[in-house]
Amino acid sequence: MRTEILYEDKIIMVIRKPAGLAVQSAGIGQPDVVSELKSHLAKLPDTGRLGPGKGEPYLGIVHRLDQPVEGVLVFAKEKKAAAALTKQLSDGTLNKHYYAVLCGYPAVAEGELVDYLRKEGSVAVAVTGREKNFPDAKIAKLHYSILEKINQPMPLALADVCIETGRFHQIRVQFAHAGWPLLGDTKYGNTTVAGTAGSPAYGGVALCAYSLDFTHPGSGKKMSFRVKPQNPAFEKFTKIPSEDIFEG
Repeated sequence: MRTEILYEDKIIMVIRKPAGLAVQSAGIGQPDVVSELKSHLAKLPDTGRLGPGKGEPYLGIVHRLDQPVEGVLVFAKEKKAAAALTKQLSDGTLNKHYYAVLCGYPAVAEGELVDYLRKEGSVAVAVTGREKNFPDAKIAKLHYSILEKINQPMPLALADVCIETGRFHQIRVQFAHAGWPLLGDTKYGNTTVAGTAGSPAYGGVALCAYSLDFTHPGSGKKMSFRVKPQNPAFEKFTKIPSEDIFEG
């Protein structure tokens, strides 16, 4: 199993999703996180099941990550827990932070990006004239702070990112639109970024959902998870903790 279980009890699971593995694949027989976790649950004595002999284990998806992105996710093993966690997500009390490696240096160390995004096939684009020309475009907001800058093999910046909205490919599109595409992002980056992504020193899109905080839907305890990115692109930065951290 490629998915790593960081924490599990009777009603929730917290996992590390590896880059390259979809949360839920549209293709029959394609590996994904949900399939791996349901296989794991099926081996447990009635834990997470709909009921003895009544079908496959229940697994509630609370939030997702794009297939190329690694990081922490929480799943629910019962419907009541899923509803409680989903409510935390919608009211902003389930907090997520990302590490992103940007190609280039933003002009300010801390800032906000606000765009209107619309989906066009398999990509998202930032647009202008939303009301007049693109009524389906939705507002996207994120906040970032630059933690560290290096110049290996090009000007690169390590950003801590928090999103207010959960749009399709949001972080990747907004930073590319601002002129600082993510390292390794061949979909939204330029030719330099794409070429660098092919180097053995880097492993795909340099984006990791490293931090997750929420309230346990059963005990009411505050849960906090921090993981170290596995993408080699992050190794040159010194501001990233050297080990995973769990509190709760």
